[in-house]
Amino acid sequence: MAKQKEQKEQPVEKAVKKAKGGEEKKTEKVVDEKVPARLKEKYIKEIVPKLKEQFNYKSVMQVPKLSKIVVNMGVGQATQDQKILEEAVKEMDTITGQKVSVRTAKKAISNFKLREGMKIGAKVTLRREIMYEFLDRLVAIALPRVRDFRGVSDKSFDGRGNYTLGIKEQIIFPEINVDKVTKVLGMDITFVTTAKTDKEAYELLAAFGVPFRKKEIN
Repeated sequence: MAKQKEQKEQPVEKAVKKAKGGEEKKTEKVVDEKVPARLKEKYIKEIVPKLKEQFNYKSVMQVPKLSKIVVNMGVGQATQDQKILEEAVKEMDTITGQKVSVRTAKKAISNFKLREGMKIGAKVTLRREIMYEFLDRLVAIALPRVRDFRGVSDKSFDGRGNYTLGIKEQIIFPEINVDKVTKVLGMDITFVTTAKTDKEAYELLAAFGVPFRKKEIN
């Protein structure tokens, strides 16, 4: 009788284990693979060989690269209404996909009703994958949406291989809902490169797809 009872319980235990995902249930491990940024792959496969040949670099380590992108947004109206700055910070978070830091005034200027330590702007520094993704969206989607766009100026290099681009309206980015914008604000986007000259930096950014109006750098 004991053996018969044990034999009857075995199928029941087997069914319970199967229902609970026990030994009888096989699980598959899902691996979440990140897709590399398009411009990062382009830099490695296309831009590096091109610039190495163009400037006769002896090593690929000499080829200039984009080290970071710094986005600044000054909000002068924040001295009158701090809500404008709060909205600007939210919009920059959405545009860049990274947490934005709020900038404060270093000096007090009475004519502008500005006190030392008052919050008047926002800043974010982008590196690595998120930097390439932001640049891709900027040159492929945002800049072509500028009204009467004819390219960006190539006169904004600082002589040390860095370039600053001024944007008049944040609404050119598709992430921003125009209907919810309370104030149209501009921003400065600085491309920091390892290039030693402006000419090298120009060729690097042009290879990434930055639409320069015309080449005037000697």
